[in-house]
Formats: sequence, structure tokens, C-alpha cells
Amino acid sequence: MSTQESPFPDTPTSPTLSIIPLGGIGEIGMNSMVLQSGDDILLIDAGLMFPDPEMLGVDIVIPDFTYLLDNRDKVRAIVLTHGHEDHIGALPFLLRELKAPVYGTRLTLGFVKDKLKEHGLDSEVELIPVRPREVVTIGCFRVEFIRVTHSIVDGVGLGIETPAGRVVHTGDFKIDPTPVDNEVMDLRTFSEYGDRGTLVLMSDSTNASQGGYTFSEKEVRRGLEEIFHKSPGRIVVATFASNIHRVQQIIDVAVMYNRKVILNGRSMIANAQIALDLGYLKIPPETWLRIDALKKLADDQVVLITTGSQGEPMSALTRMAANEHKHIQIRKGDTVVLSSKMIPGNERAVTRIINHLFKCGADVFYEKVSEVHVSGHASKEELKLMLNLIKPRYFIPVHGEYRHLVYHSQLGKKVGIPEENIFIIEDGEVVEFSDGMGRRAGHVQAGRVLIDGKLPGGVETVVLRDRMKLAHDGVVIVILSIEQHTGKLVSGPDIISRGFVLEDASQELLAEAKQIVLDTLLVMIPEAKGDWSLVSARVRSNLKKFFNKRLDRRPMILPVITEI
Repeated sequence: MSTQESPFPDTPTSPTLSIIPLGGIGEIGMNSMVLQSGDDILLIDAGLMFPDPEMLGVDIVIPDFTYLLDNRDKVRAIVLTHGHEDHIGALPFLLRELKAPVYGTRLTLGFVKDKLKEHGLDSEVELIPVRPREVVTIGCFRVEFIRVTHSIVDGVGLGIETPAGRVVHTGDFKIDPTPVDNEVMDLRTFSEYGDRGTLVLMSDSTNASQGGYTFSEKEVRRGLEEIFHKSPGRIVVATFASNIHRVQQIIDVAVMYNRKVILNGRSMIANAQIALDLGYLKIPPETWLRIDALKKLADDQVVLITTGSQGEPMSALTRMAANEHKHIQIRKGDTVVLSSKMIPGNERAVTRIINHLFKCGADVFYEKVSEVHVSGHASKEELKLMLNLIKPRYFIPVHGEYRHLVYHSQLGKKVGIPEENIFIIEDGEVVEFSDGMGRRAGHVQAGRVLIDGKLPGGVETVVLRDRMKLAHDGVVIVILSIEQHTGKLVSGPDIISRGFVLEDASQELLAEAKQIVLDTLLVMIPEAKGDWSLVSARVRSNLKKFFNKRLDRRPMILPVITEI
């Protein structure tokens, strides 16, 4: 660290800044960071995360925004670093409950507007476009947008003047000297924050365990050209819909080999159209064709750019491999390129789709066997360069699993930041800065909200637990009818099981279960005195003990009692 005079005057009148992550710490995704000073709150990003395999039936995971909703009158704005789902995907769910203007670059807001329209919120939210190097005042915060290079167009980091000192938030970045759009990262402005004195740096930790430097996005083009050169048939390239630079390179190589381009997948088509309208994507006339033109093209004229690189069950690529796609099925002679990295947790799904594609007779290229993907995140040497440029007094690694945060903190120590000035924190933890000094200052409510389809609110833990029980142990339904006034059993008990035992093969077991129900009714009907919920609870309890003792299984048991 520099031995120059401290730029942070230790005066007792210095106000306080609180930094509070609501997501994105110790996990990949769900990035959301609160900056609060006095009665002003600034939110940086509002992202989602895709569910773990055990989150049965859950579509997406978003941060618990309770702290913001409890302080909604203090939220001055939401500032976005870029347009990836893990940074903007939770916005519709937050903006449904809270009104605040949203700042972002043009492409980022283009994606946001489309997302808000899908949720019927596009006319209710103020979207304010900004450009790199632009400075805006939001409450007591002065925010400068600083261009970064990443795997998406129009990404920015943030230089924030707060009453307690300067803060730099890198957003997601890598230092790419040859970006596809020739818009290089603004290292000069980052270094100016180092020269003027920065209190806190929050920096992307995703690739903190990777040595060296991350390859330039342009390196992917060489791999694509090699594949296109030796592929005589149709070419299908699967990538993320938001990766406009990747889509541009695929289009450029397709034009080079005189092929037509067909985009497939709702998000792919929507994002490409937004990028095209805003001037971030360039496609020569007559190159982009609709998918119904596929039948008229020779195989060596076709490039299909599609979603589904993560092996999602209902994605376009999966349906192609399963011969269930309306327009195209993968066949011998096709070439399929998965131009993306496997998201942690998706490895089995991606491996499964690769095997299916090979079975269909296709040649398949993916990250581990060909140079068809590069990361959008900085590796160790770039992270150290950022730390040296900013020269922060305090350092908070963000955006990564816990191991990534630890690796990044080690890099901080290597460049001279004292260990006591590096905070590895967790979601909901408050780090407070005042008088140029930082300290841990407790916790606020934080966590995960599980979203299932369009259900209002999130999936409760008990619902998820029930789904897991159904998945692992099945369900047993007991149906019986009781005469209302006499308490006499009119019909049943009938026992139906699903995912538990085969009824035909377990007649003896089910007969014993029926007898337990009858014995329970004999005791409970007189005691219940018409309160059938008591009868239902006792039936459930006795069957639970029986199945656990006989089979060491704990199915969900649902008594259904009908009064007649």
C-alpha cells in the first residue's frame, strides 16, 4: 500500500455509510447490494439465481427484500451494472412492491423494459438511461458509471461518492484489451479513484481461483472459424441469449462462410431484436431469416443460434435432440456447438444433452474439447491489477462462493491491504464506515425467496419440504365416508398410494394399513364427537408409525374424510 498521507480525515463529524449485501455473497447469482447513509438508500443490482436440484418445482430464486420494503421511503434508486439475469432478474418482483427509478445503460434497460413488460410493469417504472463517464446525483450519493468489459455489452462499474468516503463497485468484469465492440475498459477512471483515495472497494470474485489472465472474447472467433471450416452440414450453436458479443461473432463467422442465420428461442430472438434496434448488434441484410425458411435452405447454408446451452429440460436444444422440436431435429451430419460454460449445478444436465446429441449422430463441440467459450470474469492477475489501481483502505470481495471470496481476500493481502481491513461477509451482514474506519455492525433480515411460476410471494419452506417428501417417499391417500349424525363408517377405508408401493404387489401391507385405520376409527369416532380433524390426525399418526416400523419409509399421508 502507498505510504502517502491518508485522504480520509478522522473527524468526529464524519457521517456513517452502511454496506449491506442482500444477495450474491457466498453464492453465484442473486447479486444485490445496499448502500445506506442517513435516510438515503441506494440499491446496486437486483438479481436472481437458478434453483438447486433439491428445490423441486422452483423456477427461480431471488433475494429476500424485506429490509428494503421495511425502509421503502428511504430507497432513492436502483443502479444496474449490466443486463445479466443474476443482476436484473429479481427487478420485477421488487418493483411490484416498491417504487424507485432504475438507472442503467441503454442495452441493460432494454432488457429490463422487456422483462417488466412481461410482468405488466413497464408503464409503472421510471427507467433512466446513462452512459459511461456520466455522473448522477441520487440522494446523498454521487454515482459515476465506469465502462468495464464483460461477457455482455454495456457493462459498467460504479464510482460512488458518499458522505463517508469514496466507494468503488466493479460489477462483473474482466480486462479485455481486444473487446468485440472495441469499447475497452476504462482503467484510467478506475485509477483516478485510486489517486483521489477510495475508502472501500467491492470487486467481482467469480474467477479469483483462476491463475493468470482471462482470454479475450475475440479468441472464441478462432475456435468458431475452425469448426465452421470443417462442418459440411447444418451448424447449431447454443449460447446465452444475453451474450450479444458471442451472438455477433457467430453471425460474423456465418457471413464469412456464406451461411444464413436463424435465431431460435423466445429470449434469443427478443434480446437480439433489442440489441439490433439499439445498434449493439449488426446483421447484414438478408442474413437473419425466420425459422420457417429452414426447409428451403441447403444444409451447408444453415447456422441456427439457439438457447439451451445448460441442458434445460424444455429448452430448444433439448427438444431438438429429443426429436420434439417443431422445426428441426438433430441428425447425422449436423454440428452442434455449446458456446458457454456449465453453470455450477447444471453439469449433469449438460452432460446428458451432449450424450443425446452424439446419439443423434451430431459432431458436438463444447468448452472442455474446443475453444468455443471464454469467461467474462477477471482472473488473478487482473484482480490484483484492479486492487493496485484502486488502492482501497478497505476491501470487500463480492460475487462468488465462499471459496472465491477467500481466494480474493488472499490477493488483497498480497498487494498490501492489511488483513483487518478485508471483510469477508455474508448476506444480510452490515459493514459500517464512519470517520474513515470500518467495522462489522450486526445483521438485517436476508435470505432466499423461492419463486414458483406466477404464484404471489415465494414458496414456503414447508411446501418445499412436502415436495421433497413426495419425491423421496411418495404419498398414501386414505379415503373414507362417515355418516354425519351417527358416526357410522359408510364406505372405505380405501387406500391409494403413489410413489410409495405398488398396490397390486403389496396387498398384504395395505390390508394391514386398512385394519389400522379401522381400529383407529373404532377408538376415535366416539372421542371426536363430530370433529373429524381429530380423527384425521390420529389416522395420519398411526399410519406413519406403521409404515416407518415396517418399511423404514415416511410417505406423506393424506386422510380424506367425507361426511354424508
